Amino acid sequence: MSQKLEASQSRFMLPADEVTPEHVWLNRRRFIQALGVAGLGLSPWLGGGRALAGPGFTLEDTLKGLAPLKSRPDKRFGLDRPLTARRVAASFNNFYEFTPTKNVWPKVERFQTKPWRLEISGLVKNPVTYDVKDLIAGQKLEERLYRFRCVEAWAMAVPWIGFPLHRLLKQALPLPQARYVRFRSFLKRDQAPVQNDGSTYNLWPYFEGLTLPEAMNELALVTVGIYSHELPKQHGAPIRVVLPWKYGFKGPKSITRIELVAEQPRTFWNTLGPDEYDFWSNVNPDKPHPRWSQKYERMLGTGDSRPTQLYNGYGSYVAHLYAGMQESDPRFGFGKG
Repeated sequence: MSQKLEASQSRFMLPADEVTPEHVWLNRRRFIQALGVAGLGLSPWLGGGRALAGPGFTLEDTLKGLAPLKSRPDKRFGLDRPLTARRVAASFNNFYEFTPTKNVWPKVERFQTKPWRLEISGLVKNPVTYDVKDLIAGQKLEERLYRFRCVEAWAMAVPWIGFPLHRLLKQALPLPQARYVRFRSFLKRDQAPVQNDGSTYNLWPYFEGLTLPEAMNELALVTVGIYSHELPKQHGAPIRVVLPWKYGFKGPKSITRIELVAEQPRTFWNTLGPDEYDFWSNVNPDKPHPRWSQKYERMLGTGDSRPTQLYNGYGSYVAHLYAGMQESDPRFGFGKG
């Protein structure tokens, strides 16, 4: 990372006790099981399961030993806000395989992300399975400064490193009948406590989906790094998908399979809460979640409140995907969550 970028980052770094507290954000399990709870950010329930971190394990330990990644800045995607500090972004995450709280980093110490394999299969002429280390080594990586918007109305701005998803899909040679892309994440019950608790969600491994045109869009990023280094485990190491015009849960973490299919696939949160988490789930300030407004977002680290932008500000890249639709069409409505 350049000295200029480091300086910009450090200007907005806050000590741990000034980061937005966990208890101000309702977790999605609470959303689904307690629909009568009013408003965003009032839940006293923290849950989280058994901590896995050994004695002395710290947030900084999750950032040590990460290999630096060479990438070229993609200057097409500028920011209208400061970058979120690296430490803040690493300390406040959603990764429900490990905990329903935002305090993910203490739970990932045992998570093994090397070696890792990624399968491309389904309705393709050229199915292939990659060793992720070799896949990364063979790519021309880009650094993209993207806005990131969570369905829970918090946001950040981070320098992701990766390459366009369409590059993988084109190499697989989609067949004419392929219309959707289905993603599957890992299943490691001995390393991810919520996958092994037997009661919390019972749908593992995590699964998501897009239309093929959405997946082929230039913004869709296969992401392997952040802040000039490999992804930390709490960010979805070693490989994830980032879709900056959609709510964050549409971008699956720690993926193991990308499958092209003919029919619209089920998705994890839509299966658990179809009235709250739509298949489409594009960012739209005018379509509230059933229990809170989406008109504003709170920036991690600074607590600044900003007006939410349609498509998270990326309409010039993606609006054509939804052109000509009526307001009654769920794709025009951009989802309930």
